[in-house]
Amino acid sequence: MVNEYTGPPPQELETFLPKDQKNGSSTYKVAPASINVEKGALADFDPFRERKVDHPTSDMDTLTHLLKASLGTGILAMPMAFSYSGLVTGIFATIATALVCTHCAYVLVKCAHTLYFRSRRTTMSFSEVAEVAFLNGPAWARPWAQFMKHFINYGLFITYFGTCSVYTVIIAENFQQLIEHYFGWKGDPRIFISMLLIPLILLSWVPNLKYLAPFSSVANVFMGVGLLITFYYCTTDMPPISDRKLHTSLIQIAPFFGIVIFAMEAIGVVMPLENSMRTPQHFIGICGVLNKGMGGVTMVYILLGFVGYVKYGNDAAGSITLNLPIEEIPAQIVKILIALAVYCTFGLQFYVCLEIGWDFIKEKFTKRPLLVNYMMRTVLVTAAVLLAVAVPTIGPFVGLLGAFCFSILGLLVPVFIEMVTYWEQGFGKFNWIIWKNVIVCIFGVLALIFGSKDAIADIVKLYSKNGSDGIHETTMGAIEGLLETTAGPLE
Repeated sequence: MVNEYTGPPPQELETFLPKDQKNGSSTYKVAPASINVEKGALADFDPFRERKVDHPTSDMDTLTHLLKASLGTGILAMPMAFSYSGLVTGIFATIATALVCTHCAYVLVKCAHTLYFRSRRTTMSFSEVAEVAFLNGPAWARPWAQFMKHFINYGLFITYFGTCSVYTVIIAENFQQLIEHYFGWKGDPRIFISMLLIPLILLSWVPNLKYLAPFSSVANVFMGVGLLITFYYCTTDMPPISDRKLHTSLIQIAPFFGIVIFAMEAIGVVMPLENSMRTPQHFIGICGVLNKGMGGVTMVYILLGFVGYVKYGNDAAGSITLNLPIEEIPAQIVKILIALAVYCTFGLQFYVCLEIGWDFIKEKFTKRPLLVNYMMRTVLVTAAVLLAVAVPTIGPFVGLLGAFCFSILGLLVPVFIEMVTYWEQGFGKFNWIIWKNVIVCIFGVLALIFGSKDAIADIVKLYSKNGSDGIHETTMGAIEGLLETTAGPLE
């Protein structure tokens, strides 16, 4: 990436600066600030040293959050994804997808670090990075700054709020299945969803990411144990690898990318995590938090996708847990652990909504801001639960929103930010950055098309059934449709 900063284009302020006239040319009576070419920064300002965070997170805390954001329930759809790609193609395609998703997150943070120096700011949200990049970019980009800021904020808020609502359905359905199995009581799922209101409100009151780290750690442990049990089932009595296809056609592999991109993508939590770090410069780099987290996540994704597809073949469900025998205790433990992991994850997803919502209203409530903040948390959680109660089959709709928003926000927007951030510096030898971004855009368009297609298919499938009983019976199918497209990244 080219990050040498040569200075912004001339600004209106220059009109008012005193000038010397020499040989018909104008020079300004202003001594230029020293420039650190390596960092592209004003040498007298270090945003990392100047950053003040009340409760900064350590590198390990950030890694824990990142693992929870990327290693979510979407991983359970990997065996089905491998059924679209084949074993060998699936391995290399997963690695390629991980590289693209990780690179887009890297680009966003790298641009943010460059813009910190230019704007003399120490923290910025995702939307603020886009706004500042466009404001300091070429003339054609500046009128789009406010639009980009609002588009990102609205897209993230709607998608994450919808996902928080779906999380309540996922938790309720998992516990309901166990209760029905043991007690034979088939209650209305809305009752189970309503019972989650108080526990979710209490979780939402955790004040910041520093104190959310233990919840992410617990969620990682629950998910890890659940995956180990799932691996046990997948590796028991496995058929020979020769029974499974190694490759598929380009047409068949397309849905693979839709599943894996949305399972890995976690663009919404990248900047909140970076903003909360004690050492934000450690987030990127060859051995940075981002690469460590995504490297480990990719290996787990490949492993589960491989063994799950070898075990169940084309019968692999949208969530591999659906292939586990419900009458067996270990399989029941998996459902409990995943439900608890999703509950612990709710706070991390809710934090994105909280950060965006608080930015909208904090200027209007300067008196008693802490009280207003907690009132907003309570109202947002209550609204998410009420939405789940009103529409317990909301999963496919949020899947459609996620397919639309995260293909654009997670893949396309970061490369646009990179283009305008480094517009004045050029794009490297042979304009390699432009060609690289073209490839990323192709991934983004594929994710948009096939992610939206699968979500729409889930909606049609759900409402093609007649009667409320039919809809209730397909609630879990609707949720699993969400897992195929958005639950993973939003974890």
